[in-house]
Amino acid sequence: MQKILISEADFDIKAEYAALKKTGVGAVVMFAGIVRDTAKDPQLVAMTLEHYPGMTEQEIDNIIKQAEARWPLQGVRVIHRVGRLLPEENIVFVGTASAHRAAAFESAAFIMDYLKTNAPFWKKEESKTGSVWVDARQVDETALKKWQ
Repeated sequence: MQKILISEADFDIKAEYAALKKTGVGAVVMFAGIVRDTAKDPQLVAMTLEHYPGMTEQEIDNIIKQAEARWPLQGVRVIHRVGRLLPEENIVFVGTASAHRAAAFESAAFIMDYLKTNAPFWKKEESKTGSVWVDARQVDETALKKWQ
């Protein structure tokens, strides 16, 4: 199974689960991030994600290798979409498979925390009043510290 995919195309969560489950493990943990619903943020029109091809995949590979060194994983899958995304569309998928639930949960959280802070993605939010590039958030930096 290919571990990393950066794509403009949407992904199928059910198919990703099936692929991770085939690794013959006892636990699969998945996280899917989506563009906020406009009912909760009525100003949001769209989000555009950009990345640095080659560098992005390299950094995600480094994050996965760190997770595999810390936990006994039989499967890992990271998908990150780029391009213009509308509210309620999928953005990111992180899936981990292990013999034990703790390793699957912890590794998925670890990968997501590192993706939010270390992977070279740039996010622009488009609202009814204009567009703005989103800065790194302190809450993401704080989440990362628990793994160090």
